[in-house]
Amino acid sequence: MIDVASENLKAVGYEDAQSWLVVNFRNGRNYRYLNVPKSVFDSLLAAPSKGTYFNQRIKDKYQFVRLA
Repeated sequence: MIDVASENLKAVGYEDAQSWLVVNFRNGRNYRYLNVPKSVFDSLLAAPSKGTYFNQRIKDKYQFVRLA
């Protein structure tokens, strides 16, 4: 996991073999987003605002599973 500077996101990670994006939120919730291209993860890391990028390009665009 990579810590990120964001008001809402705490850390993000990517699992290449499954194309999973894992997002840890500052509110303590953790999610796995399914079938996310690696390029989307790379763009998230490069985005000046991680939260804005997440809301515009990931949230409600990919299926997800909430992690315990």
